[in-house]
Amino acid sequence: MYEQHFGFQELPFCLTPDTQFYLDSKWHGEASAVLNICIKQGEGFIKISGEVGTGKTMLCRRLLGSLSEAYLPIYIPNPYLSAEGLLHAIAHELGVDVGDNNSHIVLKVIEEELVQLAVLGRKPILIVDEAQSMPAQTLEALRLVTNLETEKMKLLQVVLFGQPELDVILSQPALRQLVQRITFSYRLQPLALSEAKAYIGHRLGKAGYTGAPVFSAAAIELIAKASHGTPRLINVLAHKSLMCAYGKKQKSVGKEFVLAAIDDTESVRRPGWSLWPFRSAAAILAGVALAAALIGSNLIASGDFANSDSATLTIDAQANAERV
Repeated sequence: MYEQHFGFQELPFCLTPDTQFYLDSKWHGEASAVLNICIKQGEGFIKISGEVGTGKTMLCRRLLGSLSEAYLPIYIPNPYLSAEGLLHAIAHELGVDVGDNNSHIVLKVIEEELVQLAVLGRKPILIVDEAQSMPAQTLEALRLVTNLETEKMKLLQVVLFGQPELDVILSQPALRQLVQRITFSYRLQPLALSEAKAYIGHRLGKAGYTGAPVFSAAAIELIAKASHGTPRLINVLAHKSLMCAYGKKQKSVGKEFVLAAIDDTESVRRPGWSLWPFRSAAAILAGVALAAALIGSNLIASGDFANSDSATLTIDAQANAERV
Protein backbone atom coordinates (compact mmCIF):
# COMPACT_ATOMS: atom_id res chain seq x y z
CA MET A 1 0.00 0.00 0.00
CA TYR A 2 2.31 2.77 1.21
CA GLU A 3 5.57 0.82 1.53
CA GLN A 4 7.32 2.41 -1.45
CA HIS A 5 6.18 5.92 -0.47
CA PHE A 6 7.87 5.74 2.94
CA GLY A 7 10.73 3.41 1.99
CA PHE A 8 9.53 0.29 3.80
CA GLN A 9 10.26 -3.20 2.56
CA GLU A 10 7.00 -4.43 4.09
CA LEU A 11 4.13 -3.10 6.19
CA PRO A 12 5.50 -2.39 9.68
CA PHE A 13 2.25 -2.46 11.66
CA CYS A 14 0.31 -5.53 10.58
CA LEU A 15 -1.96 -7.15 13.17
CA THR A 16 -0.69 -10.65 12.39
CA PRO A 17 1.61 -11.82 15.23
CA ASP A 18 4.77 -12.08 13.10
CA THR A 19 7.65 -13.08 15.39
CA GLN A 20 10.05 -11.17 13.12
CA PHE A 21 8.68 -8.01 14.75
CA TYR A 22 8.98 -9.29 18.34
CA LEU A 23 10.42 -6.70 20.73
CA ASP A 24 11.95 -7.82 24.02
CA SER A 25 10.27 -5.10 26.09
CA LYS A 26 10.29 -5.15 29.89
CA TRP A 27 7.12 -7.22 30.22
CA HIS A 28 7.63 -9.49 27.22
CA GLY A 29 11.27 -10.02 28.16
CA GLU A 30 10.35 -11.04 31.69
CA ALA A 31 7.57 -13.33 30.45
CA SER A 32 9.99 -14.98 28.00
CA ALA A 33 12.50 -15.49 30.80
CA VAL A 34 9.84 -17.11 33.00
CA LEU A 35 8.86 -19.43 30.16
CA ASN A 36 12.43 -20.41 29.29
CA ILE A 37 13.49 -21.09 32.88
CA CYS A 38 10.35 -23.02 33.79
CA ILE A 39 10.46 -25.16 30.67
CA LYS A 40 14.13 -26.01 31.17
CA GLN A 41 13.46 -26.95 34.78
CA GLY A 42 10.53 -29.13 33.81
CA GLU A 43 7.92 -27.19 35.76
CA GLY A 44 4.55 -28.78 35.16
CA PHE A 45 2.16 -25.86 34.72
CA ILE A 46 2.75 -22.27 33.58
CA LYS A 47 0.19 -19.50 32.96
CA ILE A 48 0.74 -16.27 31.01
CA SER A 49 -2.14 -13.80 31.09
CA GLY A 50 -2.77 -10.31 29.77
CA GLU A 51 -5.41 -8.00 28.39
CA VAL A 52 -6.54 -8.17 24.77
CA GLY A 53 -3.79 -7.03 22.40
CA THR A 54 -0.88 -7.14 24.86
CA GLY A 55 1.09 -9.71 22.87
CA LYS A 56 0.19 -13.12 24.30
CA THR A 57 -0.12 -14.81 20.90
CA MET A 58 3.19 -13.26 19.83
CA LEU A 59 4.85 -14.83 22.88
CA CYS A 60 3.10 -18.10 22.14
CA ARG A 61 4.32 -18.17 18.53
CA ARG A 62 7.82 -17.19 19.63
CA LEU A 63 7.87 -20.03 22.17
CA LEU A 64 6.79 -22.52 19.52
CA GLY A 65 9.53 -21.34 17.20
CA SER A 66 12.27 -21.42 19.83
CA LEU A 67 11.82 -24.97 21.14
CA SER A 68 14.69 -27.33 20.37
CA GLU A 69 14.23 -30.80 18.89
CA ALA A 70 14.29 -32.24 22.41
CA TYR A 71 10.77 -30.87 22.89
CA LEU A 72 7.55 -31.98 21.26
CA PRO A 73 5.05 -29.09 21.08
CA ILE A 74 1.35 -29.91 21.28
CA TYR A 75 -0.27 -26.68 20.09
CA ILE A 76 -3.98 -25.97 20.58
CA PRO A 77 -4.85 -22.48 19.28
CA ASN A 78 -8.64 -22.78 19.62
CA PRO A 79 -9.40 -24.60 22.87
CA TYR A 80 -13.17 -24.12 22.93
CA LEU A 81 -13.57 -27.89 23.20
CA SER A 82 -15.43 -30.38 25.30
CA ALA A 83 -13.42 -32.39 27.81
CA GLU A 84 -13.44 -35.35 25.45
CA GLY A 85 -12.60 -33.08 22.52
CA LEU A 86 -9.51 -31.81 24.33
CA LEU A 87 -8.22 -35.32 24.98
CA HIS A 88 -8.79 -36.30 21.34
CA ALA A 89 -7.00 -33.12 20.20
CA ILE A 90 -3.98 -33.95 22.38
CA ALA A 91 -3.92 -37.52 21.06
CA HIS A 92 -4.11 -36.23 17.48
CA GLU A 93 -1.18 -33.85 18.04
CA LEU A 94 0.79 -36.75 19.51
CA GLY A 95 0.11 -38.70 16.34
CA VAL A 96 -1.98 -41.34 18.09
CA ASP A 97 -5.13 -42.74 16.50
CA VAL A 98 -7.76 -43.20 19.22
CA GLY A 99 -10.80 -43.50 16.97
CA ASP A 100 -14.09 -42.90 18.78
CA ASN A 101 -12.96 -44.29 22.12
CA ASN A 102 -14.24 -42.72 25.33
CA SER A 103 -12.25 -40.34 27.49
CA HIS A 104 -10.97 -43.01 29.86
CA ILE A 105 -9.43 -45.05 27.07
CA VAL A 106 -8.07 -41.96 25.30
CA LEU A 107 -6.40 -40.77 28.52
CA LYS A 108 -4.81 -44.21 28.95
CA VAL A 109 -3.50 -44.16 25.37
CA ILE A 110 -2.10 -40.65 25.89
CA GLU A 111 -0.31 -41.81 29.04
CA GLU A 112 1.26 -44.76 27.23
CA GLU A 113 2.47 -42.47 24.43
CA LEU A 114 3.92 -39.95 26.90
CA VAL A 115 5.80 -42.73 28.68
CA GLN A 116 7.31 -43.85 25.38
CA LEU A 117 8.35 -40.30 24.59
CA ALA A 118 10.01 -39.99 28.01
CA VAL A 119 11.98 -43.16 27.31
CA LEU A 120 13.14 -41.63 24.03
CA GLY A 121 14.18 -38.42 25.78
CA ARG A 122 11.46 -36.27 24.17
CA LYS A 123 9.73 -33.64 26.31
CA PRO A 124 6.11 -32.95 25.29
CA ILE A 125 4.73 -29.46 25.99
CA LEU A 126 1.04 -28.69 25.70
CA ILE A 127 0.69 -25.04 24.63
CA VAL A 128 -2.81 -23.58 24.73
CA ASP A 129 -3.59 -20.13 23.30
CA GLU A 130 -6.82 -18.25 24.13
CA ALA A 131 -7.19 -20.47 27.19
CA GLN A 132 -9.94 -18.25 28.63
CA SER A 133 -12.32 -19.86 26.11
CA MET A 134 -11.95 -23.29 27.70
CA PRO A 135 -15.07 -24.46 29.57
CA ALA A 136 -14.62 -25.38 33.22
CA GLN A 137 -15.13 -29.08 32.49
CA THR A 138 -12.42 -28.95 29.84
CA LEU A 139 -10.02 -27.34 32.30
CA GLU A 140 -10.77 -30.16 34.72
CA ALA A 141 -9.89 -32.66 31.98
CA LEU A 142 -6.64 -30.75 31.54
CA ARG A 143 -5.91 -31.32 35.22
CA LEU A 144 -6.31 -35.06 34.70
CA VAL A 145 -3.72 -34.93 31.93
CA THR A 146 -1.28 -33.13 34.23
CA ASN A 147 -1.64 -36.00 36.72
CA LEU A 148 0.33 -38.17 34.33
CA GLU A 149 3.80 -38.53 35.82
CA THR A 150 6.56 -40.89 36.84
CA GLU A 151 8.12 -40.98 40.28
CA LYS A 152 10.63 -38.33 39.24
CA MET A 153 9.04 -36.16 36.55
CA LYS A 154 5.90 -34.90 34.90
CA LEU A 155 5.16 -36.57 31.59
CA LEU A 156 3.64 -33.41 30.16
CA GLN A 157 4.32 -29.72 30.67
CA VAL A 158 1.48 -27.26 30.14
CA VAL A 159 1.61 -23.58 29.17
CA LEU A 160 -1.62 -21.56 29.13
CA PHE A 161 -1.94 -18.17 27.40
CA GLY A 162 -5.15 -16.34 28.23
CA GLN A 163 -7.00 -13.13 28.91
CA PRO A 164 -7.81 -12.07 32.52
CA GLU A 165 -11.14 -13.89 32.18
CA LEU A 166 -9.10 -17.08 32.60
CA ASP A 167 -8.33 -16.09 36.19
CA VAL A 168 -12.05 -15.59 36.84
CA ILE A 169 -12.79 -19.10 35.59
CA LEU A 170 -9.95 -20.57 37.65
CA SER A 171 -11.31 -18.90 40.80
CA GLN A 172 -14.20 -21.37 40.83
CA PRO A 173 -13.96 -23.73 43.84
CA ALA A 174 -14.33 -26.76 41.56
CA LEU A 175 -11.03 -25.85 39.85
CA ARG A 176 -8.94 -25.26 42.96
CA GLN A 177 -6.98 -28.48 42.39
CA LEU A 178 -5.96 -27.22 38.96
CA VAL A 179 -4.96 -23.82 40.35
CA GLN A 180 -2.67 -25.50 42.89
CA ARG A 181 -0.80 -27.15 40.02
CA ILE A 182 0.08 -23.81 38.39
CA THR A 183 3.66 -23.41 39.55
CA PHE A 184 4.41 -20.10 37.81
CA SER A 185 2.24 -17.37 36.35
CA TYR A 186 2.96 -14.00 34.78
CA ARG A 187 0.74 -11.05 33.85
CA LEU A 188 1.65 -8.92 30.82
CA GLN A 189 1.24 -5.16 31.23
CA PRO A 190 0.84 -2.33 28.67
CA LEU A 191 3.90 -0.51 27.33
CA ALA A 192 5.07 2.72 28.96
CA LEU A 193 5.62 5.82 26.80
CA SER A 194 9.34 5.12 26.36
CA GLU A 195 8.57 1.51 25.47
CA ALA A 196 5.89 2.56 22.99
CA LYS A 197 8.43 4.82 21.29
CA ALA A 198 10.95 1.98 21.15
CA TYR A 199 8.22 -0.36 19.88
CA ILE A 200 7.32 1.92 16.97
CA GLY A 201 10.97 2.47 16.05
CA HIS A 202 11.69 -1.25 16.30
CA ARG A 203 8.89 -2.21 13.94
CA LEU A 204 9.89 0.45 11.44
CA GLY A 205 13.44 -0.88 11.50
CA LYS A 206 12.28 -4.47 11.04
CA ALA A 207 10.23 -3.29 8.06
CA GLY A 208 13.46 -2.06 6.46
CA TYR A 209 13.20 1.66 7.18
CA THR A 210 16.50 3.51 7.60
CA GLY A 211 15.62 7.17 7.07
CA ALA A 212 14.72 10.11 9.30
CA PRO A 213 12.05 9.62 12.01
CA VAL A 214 8.65 8.99 10.42
CA PHE A 215 6.56 9.82 13.49
CA SER A 216 6.99 13.11 15.34
CA ALA A 217 7.50 12.99 19.11
CA ALA A 218 4.01 14.45 19.60
CA ALA A 219 2.51 11.81 17.32
CA ILE A 220 4.18 8.97 19.22
CA GLU A 221 3.06 10.36 22.58
CA LEU A 222 -0.51 10.66 21.32
CA ILE A 223 -0.46 7.09 20.00
CA ALA A 224 0.88 5.82 23.33
CA LYS A 225 -1.76 7.67 25.36
CA ALA A 226 -4.71 6.80 23.14
CA SER A 227 -3.72 3.11 22.94
CA HIS A 228 -2.90 2.95 26.67
CA GLY A 229 0.28 1.16 25.63
CA THR A 230 -1.51 -1.82 24.07
CA PRO A 231 0.68 -3.13 21.21
CA ARG A 232 -2.22 -4.13 18.98
CA LEU A 233 -3.82 -0.70 19.24
CA ILE A 234 -0.46 0.96 18.65
CA ASN A 235 -0.29 -1.02 15.40
CA VAL A 236 -3.81 0.04 14.39
CA LEU A 237 -3.23 3.74 15.07
CA ALA A 238 0.23 3.81 13.51
CA HIS A 239 -1.03 2.06 10.38
CA LYS A 240 -3.98 4.42 9.94
CA SER A 241 -1.77 7.45 10.61
CA LEU A 242 0.60 6.34 7.87
CA MET A 243 -2.36 5.93 5.54
CA CYS A 244 -3.41 9.52 6.19
CA ALA A 245 0.10 10.85 5.64
CA TYR A 246 0.38 8.81 2.46
CA GLY A 247 -2.89 10.26 1.20
CA LYS A 248 -1.45 13.77 1.65
CA LYS A 249 1.91 12.84 0.07
CA GLN A 250 3.66 13.54 3.39
CA LYS A 251 6.82 11.66 4.37
CA SER A 252 6.25 12.12 8.11
CA VAL A 253 3.36 11.59 10.51
CA GLY A 254 2.30 14.51 12.68
CA LYS A 255 -0.27 14.79 15.42
CA GLU A 256 -3.08 15.70 13.04
CA PHE A 257 -2.85 12.34 11.27
CA VAL A 258 -2.89 10.44 14.56
CA LEU A 259 -5.99 12.35 15.64
CA ALA A 260 -7.74 11.25 12.45
CA ALA A 261 -6.70 7.65 13.13
CA ILE A 262 -7.97 7.84 16.72
CA ASP A 263 -11.34 9.21 15.67
CA ASP A 264 -11.70 6.46 13.09
CA THR A 265 -10.98 3.64 15.59
CA GLU A 266 -13.87 2.31 17.67
CA SER A 267 -11.80 0.92 20.55
CA VAL A 268 -9.86 4.11 21.36
CA ARG A 269 -10.62 7.77 21.97
CA ARG A 270 -8.70 11.00 22.20
CA PRO A 271 -6.99 11.39 25.59
CA GLY A 272 -9.36 13.27 27.89
CA TRP A 273 -12.44 12.68 25.71
CA SER A 274 -15.38 10.86 27.26
CA LEU A 275 -18.58 12.31 25.76
CA TRP A 276 -19.99 10.03 23.07
CA PRO A 277 -21.88 12.71 21.09
CA PHE A 278 -18.63 14.57 20.48
CA ARG A 279 -16.83 11.32 19.84
CA SER A 280 -19.38 10.27 17.24
CA ALA A 281 -19.16 13.54 15.32
CA ALA A 282 -15.38 13.35 15.20
CA ALA A 283 -15.52 9.70 14.16
CA ILE A 284 -17.75 10.54 11.18
CA LEU A 285 -15.34 13.22 10.03
CA ALA A 286 -12.37 10.96 10.59
CA GLY A 287 -14.00 8.25 8.49
CA VAL A 288 -14.31 10.77 5.67
CA ALA A 289 -10.68 11.76 6.19
CA LEU A 290 -9.37 8.21 5.97
CA ALA A 291 -11.52 7.48 2.93
CA ALA A 292 -10.07 10.59 1.31
CA ALA A 293 -6.58 9.36 2.15
CA LEU A 294 -7.24 6.10 0.33
CA ILE A 295 -8.76 7.90 -2.63
CA GLY A 296 -5.78 10.22 -2.64
CA SER A 297 -3.38 7.29 -2.60
CA ASN A 298 -4.96 5.95 -5.77
CA LEU A 299 -4.65 9.37 -7.35
CA ILE A 300 -1.00 9.51 -6.37
CA ALA A 301 -0.44 6.26 -8.23
CA SER A 302 -2.14 7.67 -11.32
CA GLY A 303 -0.39 11.04 -11.09
CA ASP A 304 -3.65 13.00 -10.73
CA PHE A 305 -3.51 13.69 -7.02
CA ALA A 306 -2.59 17.36 -7.29
CA ASN A 307 -5.63 18.05 -9.49
CA SER A 308 -8.17 16.29 -7.26
CA ASP A 309 -10.63 17.99 -4.91
CA SER A 310 -10.02 15.08 -2.56
CA ALA A 311 -6.47 16.26 -2.02
CA THR A 312 -7.58 18.74 0.62
CA LEU A 313 -10.28 16.60 2.21
CA THR A 314 -8.14 14.83 4.76
CA ILE A 315 -6.82 17.91 6.52
CA ASP A 316 -10.10 19.84 6.11
CA ALA A 317 -12.07 17.04 7.72
CA GLN A 318 -9.49 16.77 10.46
CA ALA A 319 -9.66 20.48 11.16
CA ASN A 320 -13.42 20.21 11.48
CA ALA A 321 -13.05 17.25 13.83
CA GLU A 322 -10.72 19.23 16.09
CA ARG A 323 -13.28 22.03 16.33
CA VAL A 324 -16.09 19.67 17.39
